[in-house]
Amino acid sequence: MTFEQQWIEYDFNPFILFDASGKILSLNSEAQFLLGASNTSTLFEIATHHASQNFGFKTTFMDLEFGRYKFFGITVGYEDENELGIRLYQVPSYHFSKPKIDSGEMVNVYTLIDLCISSNSINSNAKFIKDLDPSIPDIRLNTNLFVKLLNRIYSVCIENEQITTKLFFRIGEHIKFDDKKYSLFSIAISASQIDKSKFSIIQQLAGENSVSVELKEDKISLNIPLITV
Repeated sequence: MTFEQQWIEYDFNPFILFDASGKILSLNSEAQFLLGASNTSTLFEIATHHASQNFGFKTTFMDLEFGRYKFFGITVGYEDENELGIRLYQVPSYHFSKPKIDSGEMVNVYTLIDLCISSNSINSNAKFIKDLDPSIPDIRLNTNLFVKLLNRIYSVCIENEQITTKLFFRIGEHIKFDDKKYSLFSIAISASQIDKSKFSIIQQLAGENSVSVELKEDKISLNIPLITV
Protein backbone atom coordinates (compact mmCIF):
# COMPACT_ATOMS: atom_id res chain seq x y z
CA MET A 1 0.00 0.00 0.00
CA THR A 2 1.06 3.57 -0.60
CA PHE A 3 1.48 5.90 2.36
CA GLU A 4 -1.85 7.55 1.48
CA GLN A 5 -3.60 4.17 1.38
CA GLN A 6 -2.16 3.28 4.78
CA TRP A 7 -3.62 6.47 6.25
CA ILE A 8 -7.07 5.40 5.05
CA GLU A 9 -6.60 1.79 6.17
CA TYR A 10 -5.67 2.70 9.75
CA ASP A 11 -8.04 5.66 10.12
CA PHE A 12 -10.18 5.57 13.27
CA ASN A 13 -13.14 6.54 11.08
CA PRO A 14 -14.78 3.95 8.79
CA PHE A 15 -14.42 4.52 5.05
CA ILE A 16 -16.33 2.58 2.37
CA LEU A 17 -16.24 2.89 -1.42
CA PHE A 18 -19.33 1.60 -3.29
CA ASP A 19 -20.06 1.01 -6.95
CA ALA A 20 -23.25 2.34 -8.53
CA SER A 21 -25.28 -0.71 -7.47
CA GLY A 22 -24.23 -0.55 -3.81
CA LYS A 23 -21.58 -3.26 -3.94
CA ILE A 24 -18.52 -2.56 -1.80
CA LEU A 25 -15.37 -1.95 -3.85
CA SER A 26 -13.05 -1.26 -0.92
CA LEU A 27 -13.15 -0.44 2.78
CA ASN A 28 -10.72 0.16 5.62
CA SER A 29 -10.22 -1.90 8.79
CA GLU A 30 -12.61 0.13 10.93
CA ALA A 31 -15.36 -0.23 8.32
CA GLN A 32 -14.98 -4.02 8.50
CA PHE A 33 -15.80 -3.87 12.22
CA LEU A 34 -18.72 -1.51 11.54
CA LEU A 35 -20.27 -4.00 9.11
CA GLY A 36 -20.57 -6.42 12.02
CA ALA A 37 -23.07 -4.03 13.61
CA SER A 38 -24.70 -2.64 10.46
CA ASN A 39 -25.26 -3.80 6.89
CA THR A 40 -24.13 -2.75 3.43
CA SER A 41 -27.54 -1.67 2.10
CA THR A 42 -28.21 0.66 5.05
CA LEU A 43 -24.86 2.41 4.70
CA PHE A 44 -25.24 2.71 0.93
CA GLU A 45 -28.70 4.22 1.37
CA ILE A 46 -27.31 6.77 3.83
CA ALA A 47 -24.52 7.64 1.39
CA THR A 48 -26.81 8.12 -1.62
CA HIS A 49 -29.34 10.12 0.40
CA HIS A 50 -26.70 12.56 1.65
CA ALA A 51 -24.60 12.87 -1.51
CA SER A 52 -24.38 16.29 -3.15
CA GLN A 53 -26.60 16.89 -6.17
CA ASN A 54 -23.55 17.51 -8.32
CA PHE A 55 -20.19 15.70 -8.45
CA GLY A 56 -18.02 16.50 -5.44
CA PHE A 57 -18.06 16.14 -1.66
CA LYS A 58 -20.66 16.96 0.95
CA THR A 59 -20.29 16.81 4.74
CA THR A 60 -23.38 16.41 6.90
CA PHE A 61 -23.48 16.57 10.69
CA MET A 62 -25.92 14.01 12.05
CA ASP A 63 -26.25 11.43 14.81
CA LEU A 64 -25.96 7.78 13.75
CA GLU A 65 -25.70 4.71 15.95
CA PHE A 66 -24.98 1.09 15.01
CA GLY A 67 -24.42 -1.15 18.04
CA ARG A 68 -21.46 0.25 19.94
CA TYR A 69 -20.62 2.63 17.09
CA LYS A 70 -21.81 6.23 17.33
CA PHE A 71 -21.15 8.89 14.71
CA PHE A 72 -21.59 12.65 14.65
CA GLY A 73 -21.27 13.21 10.90
CA ILE A 74 -20.44 11.86 7.45
CA THR A 75 -18.68 12.97 4.28
CA VAL A 76 -19.97 11.57 0.99
CA GLY A 77 -18.11 12.09 -2.28
CA TYR A 78 -18.18 11.03 -5.91
CA GLU A 79 -16.45 12.13 -9.12
CA ASP A 80 -18.50 10.05 -11.53
CA GLU A 81 -21.56 7.80 -11.51
CA ASN A 82 -19.53 4.62 -11.02
CA GLU A 83 -18.15 5.09 -7.50
CA LEU A 84 -19.47 6.63 -4.30
CA GLY A 85 -17.47 6.95 -1.08
CA ILE A 86 -18.58 7.58 2.49
CA ARG A 87 -16.54 8.39 5.59
CA LEU A 88 -18.25 8.28 8.98
CA TYR A 89 -16.88 10.39 11.85
CA GLN A 90 -16.85 8.29 14.96
CA VAL A 91 -17.60 9.39 18.51
CA PRO A 92 -15.23 7.43 20.78
CA SER A 93 -17.34 5.22 23.01
CA TYR A 94 -15.19 2.45 24.46
CA HIS A 95 -11.83 3.23 25.98
CA PHE A 96 -9.86 0.03 26.46
CA SER A 97 -6.38 -0.11 27.77
CA LYS A 98 -4.28 -2.89 26.28
CA PRO A 99 -5.48 -6.17 27.85
CA LYS A 100 -3.05 -7.90 30.13
CA ILE A 101 -3.21 -11.25 28.34
CA ASP A 102 -0.25 -12.68 30.21
CA SER A 103 -1.75 -11.92 33.63
CA GLY A 104 -4.81 -13.09 35.47
CA GLU A 105 -6.30 -16.55 35.44
CA MET A 106 -9.01 -18.46 33.65
CA VAL A 107 -12.21 -17.85 35.58
CA ASN A 108 -15.91 -18.50 35.30
CA VAL A 109 -17.67 -15.14 35.05
CA TYR A 110 -20.97 -16.60 36.32
CA THR A 111 -19.25 -17.63 39.55
CA LEU A 112 -17.86 -14.12 40.05
CA ILE A 113 -21.28 -12.55 39.46
CA ASP A 114 -22.93 -14.95 41.93
CA LEU A 115 -20.22 -14.28 44.49
CA CYS A 116 -20.71 -10.51 44.30
CA ILE A 117 -24.51 -10.73 44.36
CA SER A 118 -24.34 -13.02 47.37
CA SER A 119 -22.06 -10.69 49.34
CA ASN A 120 -24.02 -7.54 48.44
CA SER A 121 -27.42 -9.04 49.22
CA ILE A 122 -26.55 -9.84 52.85
CA ASN A 123 -27.46 -6.43 54.23
CA SER A 124 -29.79 -5.33 51.45
CA ASN A 125 -33.52 -5.60 50.86
CA ALA A 126 -33.06 -5.34 47.11
CA LYS A 127 -34.32 -8.11 44.87
CA PHE A 128 -31.48 -9.31 42.62
CA ILE A 129 -32.55 -10.52 39.18
CA LYS A 130 -30.20 -12.29 36.75
CA ASP A 131 -30.54 -12.48 32.98
CA LEU A 132 -27.42 -14.35 31.92
CA ASP A 133 -26.47 -15.70 28.51
CA PRO A 134 -25.31 -19.26 29.32
CA SER A 135 -22.77 -19.45 26.48
CA ILE A 136 -19.97 -17.21 27.83
CA PRO A 137 -16.83 -19.39 28.21
CA ASP A 138 -14.23 -19.13 30.94
CA ILE A 139 -12.11 -16.03 30.37
CA ARG A 140 -8.83 -14.63 31.59
CA LEU A 141 -9.30 -12.04 34.35
CA ASN A 142 -7.61 -10.83 37.49
CA THR A 143 -10.19 -12.22 39.90
CA ASN A 144 -9.49 -9.89 42.81
CA LEU A 145 -9.57 -6.74 40.69
CA PHE A 146 -12.70 -7.79 38.83
CA VAL A 147 -14.62 -8.71 42.00
CA LYS A 148 -13.62 -5.34 43.46
CA LEU A 149 -15.04 -3.63 40.35
CA LEU A 150 -18.32 -5.55 40.42
CA ASN A 151 -18.77 -4.96 44.14
CA ARG A 152 -18.27 -1.23 43.64
CA ILE A 153 -20.95 -1.18 40.94
CA TYR A 154 -23.41 -3.06 43.11
CA SER A 155 -22.66 -0.72 46.01
CA VAL A 156 -23.88 2.33 44.05
CA CYS A 157 -27.11 0.51 43.17
CA ILE A 158 -27.84 -1.06 46.52
CA GLU A 159 -30.51 1.43 47.66
CA ASN A 160 -33.10 0.06 45.24
CA GLU A 161 -35.96 -2.40 45.42
CA GLN A 162 -34.64 -4.29 42.40
CA ILE A 163 -31.23 -4.72 40.77
CA THR A 164 -30.97 -6.53 37.45
CA THR A 165 -27.75 -8.08 36.12
CA LYS A 166 -27.64 -8.92 32.42
CA LEU A 167 -24.76 -10.84 30.82
CA PHE A 168 -24.67 -11.02 27.02
CA PHE A 169 -22.49 -11.21 23.92
CA ARG A 170 -22.17 -8.06 21.85
CA ILE A 171 -23.04 -9.72 18.55
CA GLY A 172 -20.76 -8.70 15.67
CA GLU A 173 -18.65 -6.39 17.83
CA HIS A 174 -14.92 -6.80 18.36
CA ILE A 175 -11.92 -4.96 19.71
CA LYS A 176 -8.47 -5.20 18.16
CA PHE A 177 -5.14 -5.37 20.02
CA ASP A 178 -1.77 -6.19 18.45
CA ASP A 179 -3.44 -7.28 15.19
CA LYS A 180 -5.65 -9.76 17.05
CA LYS A 181 -9.41 -9.43 17.19
CA TYR A 182 -11.34 -10.21 20.38
CA SER A 183 -15.10 -10.61 20.69
CA LEU A 184 -16.86 -8.52 23.31
CA PHE A 185 -19.42 -9.31 25.97
CA SER A 186 -21.12 -7.07 28.48
CA ILE A 187 -22.29 -7.12 32.07
CA ALA A 188 -25.05 -4.53 32.50
CA ILE A 189 -26.26 -3.78 36.03
CA SER A 190 -29.53 -1.82 36.12
CA ALA A 191 -31.39 -0.06 38.92
CA SER A 192 -33.90 2.78 39.04
CA GLN A 193 -31.50 4.98 41.02
CA ILE A 194 -27.70 4.94 40.82
CA ASP A 195 -25.32 6.92 43.03
CA LYS A 196 -23.37 8.61 40.22
CA SER A 197 -21.02 10.43 42.61
CA LYS A 198 -18.91 7.26 42.84
CA PHE A 199 -18.64 6.71 39.08
CA SER A 200 -15.10 8.10 38.83
CA ILE A 201 -13.93 5.32 41.17
CA ILE A 202 -15.68 2.76 38.97
CA GLN A 203 -13.96 4.19 35.90
CA GLN A 204 -10.58 3.86 37.61
CA LEU A 205 -11.25 0.25 38.59
CA ALA A 206 -12.46 -0.53 35.06
CA GLY A 207 -9.17 0.80 33.68
CA GLU A 208 -7.23 -1.43 36.06
CA ASN A 209 -9.26 -4.37 34.70
CA SER A 210 -8.64 -3.41 31.04
CA VAL A 211 -12.38 -3.09 30.38
CA SER A 212 -14.53 -0.13 29.37
CA VAL A 213 -17.47 1.16 31.38
CA GLU A 214 -20.54 3.13 30.36
CA LEU A 215 -22.97 5.00 32.60
CA LYS A 216 -26.55 5.68 31.61
CA GLU A 217 -29.41 7.01 33.71
CA ASP A 218 -30.38 3.63 35.15
CA LYS A 219 -27.57 1.32 34.06
CA ILE A 220 -23.83 0.72 34.33
CA SER A 221 -22.34 -1.51 31.64
CA LEU A 222 -18.96 -3.21 31.50
CA ASN A 223 -17.74 -4.07 27.99
CA ILE A 224 -15.16 -6.85 28.24
CA PRO A 225 -12.81 -8.44 25.68
CA LEU A 226 -13.33 -12.20 25.45
CA ILE A 227 -9.79 -13.41 26.13
CA THR A 228 -9.68 -17.19 26.37
CA VAL A 229 -5.96 -17.88 25.88
